[in-house]
Amino acid sequence: MFESIKLDRNDTKPMYIQLYERISSLIDTGDITGGKLPSIRALAKALDVNNVTVISAYRELEKEGYVYSQKGSGTFVREKSSLETPASVEEGDIELMLSGIFPLLKESTDFASVSPTPDLFPIEEFKEALIEVLDRDKGEAFLYPEVTGYGPLRESISKFLNDNYSIKTPKEQILITSGGQQGLDIISKTLVGQNDVILVENPTYPGAYSAFKSRGAKIVGIPMTKDGIDTDALRREVRKLSPKFIYLMPNFQSPTTICYSREKKLEVLKLAKEYGFYIIEDDFLTDLNFSPEQRKPMKTFDDSDSVIFIKSFSKIFMPGVRIGFMTLPAPLFRDILKAKHSTDVSSSGYLQRAFDLYLRKGMWKDYIEKIISFYKEKYDYMISGLSDLKKAGISFHNPGGGLSIWVRLPEDIDAVELYEECSRRKLAIVPGRVFYLDESEGDEYIRLSFSSVSIPQIDEGIKILTSILEEKNGIKIERYMPFL
Repeated sequence: MFESIKLDRNDTKPMYIQLYERISSLIDTGDITGGKLPSIRALAKALDVNNVTVISAYRELEKEGYVYSQKGSGTFVREKSSLETPASVEEGDIELMLSGIFPLLKESTDFASVSPTPDLFPIEEFKEALIEVLDRDKGEAFLYPEVTGYGPLRESISKFLNDNYSIKTPKEQILITSGGQQGLDIISKTLVGQNDVILVENPTYPGAYSAFKSRGAKIVGIPMTKDGIDTDALRREVRKLSPKFIYLMPNFQSPTTICYSREKKLEVLKLAKEYGFYIIEDDFLTDLNFSPEQRKPMKTFDDSDSVIFIKSFSKIFMPGVRIGFMTLPAPLFRDILKAKHSTDVSSSGYLQRAFDLYLRKGMWKDYIEKIISFYKEKYDYMISGLSDLKKAGISFHNPGGGLSIWVRLPEDIDAVELYEECSRRKLAIVPGRVFYLDESEGDEYIRLSFSSVSIPQIDEGIKILTSILEEKNGIKIERYMPFL
């Protein structure tokens, strides 16, 4: 039935409205009566559209009372005779997570979000920078900056890269973006054509998957090992498929939290040079390193300009500032610049000027030292609590940094069922399947984040997990550290 749906990409009407109208018409005519609609990812794949198109269409159907959603189960057609009040999309719905959207259950303990803690935001320092920019630049602060970004900020970022990561990139190869996701979208617009092969880590960040898929790419996942991507599998796929590029997160990879070894980084770079493909390196957590081992991006070791380095400050600074950047190989700069211009002309000039001042005055270094200490305390507490749960059969990678823990569940516990039970008890977690290319994978994993919760809230979340695991396994879990 759904395979008969045809969408017109040349129509001025948005695709999600077209899809809403096609499905609602089928329901009105009785061609669809009751039952579950296809999953977001399955329908997006069948129609060759972005996951967000299907999400938006399903929302419109729900708003008009055609369908209702059940958390963790999917979207269902409402029987015409039903008098039940239309339900709204449940916050925390797995289907939304498949597109990288991780909403929160109301009044829940939040182990799902990786958003930073607002209490840490450097409000006073950034306010000083904002005021100084207004006093210094007057009305010019609100002019459009160059499409490439405010020139002095690009200089500051060039220095930042050299000082922090030993990356030597001139300002002429730096493009300011409105966050990391925009960087991925712009690259997709520029580099990805219909049926181009894109390689990604598997599991990976679903927001990147959606961006590449929206351009009609063929996406192939490469498994992860304990020290990074499986380079043997990568070499086989590169030889066979000639990919356009590979998308990687070498430090504190999302969701596994794995950091690539130096040897793995060099091996991937060697393959890129040998076979002529680009590497998209997505970096947003390298700075949150709690261990004495030094972490460097893959870009640090790039001697052939094979790496497009994307960095967002959203997860470790203030998300609302929406500042990120890309370093670009010279042959790609012009085309990617045009895609940036067609997306939003330019990112906020006022905020760019203020952030430039913030970097130049050395405030960033003090801020990073502060948040590393703050997050490490929460990290250590969560690691301690999860260690007690090893008695119930869980295991996890100890990343030594980042904002999350990737947990493997006992064989007899399904991640989606655990997610649903946690939701009932007001604990928000993320089931592993939302990060895999194939929805049949990942049911033995969950991701737990500690960025948005206090230590008492971490304690409460561990208490809920302990209670559920005790009930499911019929055991009593003794804690080394008593609950608060």
